[in-house]
Amino acid sequence: MRRNIKTLLTFNVQEETQLLPFLMEKMHGISRNRVKALLTNRVVLVDNKITTHPLAELRPGQVVQLDRSKHKMAFRSNDIGIVYEDPYLLIVDKRAGLLSMSNNSRQETVQTVLNRYLEKGGGRNTSHLVHRLDRDTSGLMVYAKDVQTQQSLIRGWQELVTDRRYIALVSGEIEKKEGTVRSWLTEDKRFVIHSSPVDNGGQYAVTHYRVLESNGQYSLVELMLETGRKNQIRVHMADLGHPVVGDHKYGSEDDSIRRLGLHAYMLCFRHPVTGKFLRFETPVPESFERCLNAK
Repeated sequence: MRRNIKTLLTFNVQEETQLLPFLMEKMHGISRNRVKALLTNRVVLVDNKITTHPLAELRPGQVVQLDRSKHKMAFRSNDIGIVYEDPYLLIVDKRAGLLSMSNNSRQETVQTVLNRYLEKGGGRNTSHLVHRLDRDTSGLMVYAKDVQTQQSLIRGWQELVTDRRYIALVSGEIEKKEGTVRSWLTEDKRFVIHSSPVDNGGQYAVTHYRVLESNGQYSLVELMLETGRKNQIRVHMADLGHPVVGDHKYGSEDDSIRRLGLHAYMLCFRHPVTGKFLRFETPVPESFERCLNAK
């Protein structure tokens, strides 16, 4: 859609910063809540792409614009937030408890929410899943708007994705503050994954971890996956003797946050069509923070 330049309020980025403080500085007197409302209503563009995340990183030379047109379509959902959108991709932040997609057309999923949004926009696009998150894991996901872009990302995933990290809230205090877990994973008939320190014919899995914070009862851990196996993080944290909070499947008896303590918080990749480098990061869930701050 061609934008009327008269409806655009334009700001040039001079130094590295984040989107929310940048807009608060440029739009003198505007509140944090008002800026967040503008982002939610999808009227803020960075380099001509709709951007909704308040912590989006800005670099010198970028252009931030506010579309003052009254005809913008607002996206509202309690289940997901759209972090980034362009003609080819949607980057979303999903809540825990929501499926990525389902064969049941009547079941609410990330995909059904996105398809309703795209349909209301009047276009012919539909959402196409690029990678999954477990139902009980929250965080960043990529959906394509067409099959060709989807397949380009799926085929080139290992080469295009430069960094992908998770945050986990786990039980107890991990003695070794950083390290690597390596094992072979197999799935039984009950869909439970089992870990073996020796090659048993299963899938080789490697998880790198770093403890960010601990209060003795809980630890906040950053995780980087060298491989992407089913339930890999959950199994490897259980291997360390510190299961993910709320993960009853792999040994946790703690239900203090009433969800699985796993969040996909960072995703960096090269755009399969434009070649542009994209970086996204979401905050640590508040429920994780509350556990760490509780004494």
